[in-house]
Amino acid sequence: MPVLDRDPSKDLGGSDGLSKLPVPALKDTLDMYLRCLKHLVTEEQFEKTQNIVKQFGAPGGLGELLQNKLMERRENKANWVYDYWLNDMYLTNRLALPVNSSPAMVFPQQNFRAPIDSLRFAAHLISGVLEYKTLLDAHALPMDYARGQLAGTPLCMEQYYRLFTSYRLPGPERDTLVAQESSVMPEPEHIIVACKNQFFVLDVVINFRRLNERDLLTQLEKIVKMAGSEEERLPPIGLLTSDGRAEWAESRSVLMKESTNRDSLDMIERCMCLVCLDDSGGPNVTDTKQAMSMLHGGGVAKNGGNRWYDKPMQFVVGSDGCCGVVCEHSPFEGIVLVQCTEYLLKYMIGSPSKLVRAASVSELPAPRRLRWKCTPEIHKLLAASTDKLQRLVRNLDMDVHKFYGYGKEFIKKQKMSPDAYIQVALQLAYYKCHGRPVSTYESASIRRFQEGRVDNIRSATPEALAFVKAMTDGKLSTSDTEKRDKLHSAITAQTKYTILAITGMAIDNHLLGLREIAQELNIEKPEIFKDEAYLISNQFILSTSQVPTTVEMFCCYGPVVPNGYGACYNPQSDHIIFCVSSFRDSPQTCSEEFVKVLVQGLLEMRDLCNRCNTGSNPKERPKGQTLEMHTQTETNWHSKTEEKPMEPTDIQSPLPQVLVKTADQTKVEAQTQTSSQEESRVLKNGSKS
Repeated sequence: MPVLDRDPSKDLGGSDGLSKLPVPALKDTLDMYLRCLKHLVTEEQFEKTQNIVKQFGAPGGLGELLQNKLMERRENKANWVYDYWLNDMYLTNRLALPVNSSPAMVFPQQNFRAPIDSLRFAAHLISGVLEYKTLLDAHALPMDYARGQLAGTPLCMEQYYRLFTSYRLPGPERDTLVAQESSVMPEPEHIIVACKNQFFVLDVVINFRRLNERDLLTQLEKIVKMAGSEEERLPPIGLLTSDGRAEWAESRSVLMKESTNRDSLDMIERCMCLVCLDDSGGPNVTDTKQAMSMLHGGGVAKNGGNRWYDKPMQFVVGSDGCCGVVCEHSPFEGIVLVQCTEYLLKYMIGSPSKLVRAASVSELPAPRRLRWKCTPEIHKLLAASTDKLQRLVRNLDMDVHKFYGYGKEFIKKQKMSPDAYIQVALQLAYYKCHGRPVSTYESASIRRFQEGRVDNIRSATPEALAFVKAMTDGKLSTSDTEKRDKLHSAITAQTKYTILAITGMAIDNHLLGLREIAQELNIEKPEIFKDEAYLISNQFILSTSQVPTTVEMFCCYGPVVPNGYGACYNPQSDHIIFCVSSFRDSPQTCSEEFVKVLVQGLLEMRDLCNRCNTGSNPKERPKGQTLEMHTQTETNWHSKTEEKPMEPTDIQSPLPQVLVKTADQTKVEAQTQTSSQEESRVLKNGSKS
């Protein structure tokens, strides 16, 4: 497969008319860098950093030289930071993909009464994938438009066209993102079905005709029967893809020595996607267990080998009703994953199962089992990969919590941005747990620009720190009005930084560009990038992302540093879904405790707002505080038409019934009442899953 084409003259996703990503002014970035850093390091460290930054930004200095080179690069590239960012964020990262990199979307749990029901669900899902890919192939997907600030701006659609046509190829030092191009080779016409750690080729086009749902079900039944054959069973080669990237690159090179293995790898690497038919993960399925099952498959004893982590889209259909999708993150962002999965779930509701109506292709050729020739060396590598995955499974500490104290409607009534408000709540929770602020990452979409991916909203602002200190210092002299004012200041600061980020004026991509272009010019790494404070600023102990949905499903991922938290959240009108992750081997972190403290903080913030609203008429807030904008949430799907919530009567019942709830249909288990009583009740009964 060819390497993904970065030719700026080509329009790969409707990016015509979009502006190029700007390069911020050097002084603006350096000033903001110091502002973001000052309260995160010691006075001594900050003084040293200040001098280093001053020297770097001096007129005629190294910073100015690198800035000019970046400006030249902007002229010659569709997006000056894209390659730098892709390599830094993903391709040079040597950690294993499961938990560390690949997020998952967990669907509503399905009620499969019989084994055939899960296969019907899978056949219906595959049919939806083929419909969606037809839209992609015809470039008929409706344009996404920005919401909030700069509403109506068209967004780059390029990421969508990598959903079913790309692959992450492991390398010893750096991976490669590759993509099929029809000019070089035909579009893929098969998917790979994983079942009992075996891989099967399911052709979805036979004799120039796409298989209908009945045919797909027939083929899936054959696959399940073939996978059940003990004498035909092969080693769980998929486990190799769960290893570190350098280790997997080495294992793949060993596999490639045999022609049988080369053929099997080629079929997997060129497929549209994977469908993983999982065995039951065990009794008492909860949201937390489902999240862990999606992220790592439960290890070798369960479904850990029933994956191929290099493929962007792996749809998981468990016999116990645990369903979702695992994505390899380098080709696209979370909002693209959400839009695709919501399309599929709504397709399955709105398009009745067509298992009986259409005529089948007679004498369908049986799906083909992929063969592997395993030498003793391969078995040794498999044992090592298995052991590392088991350690990762044991180490992941996940807590999915549905907070029913209130949702985004209450926050909007305070004339505050829900996203900014939740970010401040996360700062409060971390401070309560650890007594200090830490460098925080929140992804912000820059799809307003050609080939735009994301930049970072640095949520650990000085204003947020002032608020959390006021909420935790125990001083009776700090009045509610002062606390409320500090909350407003924190929300305003968060909102302002969000605007900087989504308009291409944040600091992280810019600093990355300056660092990388120095390396390209063979200049010794500038002192600013060797400084301890720079390293601290890039250790994102809190890695956060808002991934909202219109269907009751949720996104989850792991932490990005050993002593950190992953915190993904999905604000709905009357509740908020939090997925908090950490590692058990860190003595500094505990997901359950973090969630407990987060809930306490959210209730305290609500009570503060209510007391201030009751006690006095708050002054009119600046307009900037009413923005509801973010990151991965700034699209308006279906050509800017407002989505109508699905009513219960809209849900048709194919066999089996696809369980999909709109967010507004979710039962509210806790209403907003008084503070102390409710806090204990929410913490006790809560909605911990």
